[in-house]
Amino acid sequence: MKLDISSLRQYIRPFDAFNPYELYAMLRLRSEVFVVEQQCAFLDADNKDQLSHHLLIYQDEQLAAYARLVPPEVSYAEMSIGRIVTSNQSRGTGLGKELMKRSIQACYDLFGKGNIRIGAQVYAIPFYESVGFIPDGAVYDEDGIDHIEMLKKEEI
Repeated sequence: MKLDISSLRQYIRPFDAFNPYELYAMLRLRSEVFVVEQQCAFLDADNKDQLSHHLLIYQDEQLAAYARLVPPEVSYAEMSIGRIVTSNQSRGTGLGKELMKRSIQACYDLFGKGNIRIGAQVYAIPFYESVGFIPDGAVYDEDGIDHIEMLKKEEI
């Protein structure tokens, strides 16, 4: 099914502006995918949420996609996008690519132009390359899953 962009509602919030329903939806989606679906027990509450902005994309009344927008010097020297996730029902529609395009633009709007670094699961390298990221470093293990840092260089 093709994504109908007009059906999406987007919100960008600093952590302290979440209402309880948004916070619950965000934590539930992250847990559904990163803990349950990927069968990975890890501490999702890593104290970076409070320092970040959060991009939430709703389709109808459901949170369909989410990304954490992290300022420079929190995860890496560069600004970063983390906890990138789409709901199971939204996969294969193009929402993931739309989420990344919006996340990149939101980082520039929030933090200024500059490089963006992510920690990507290795299987997703082609996806991130499709939105301008390149591998930058060696593969490393994070919570039992192979990851690699990827960099999107500032567009001049």
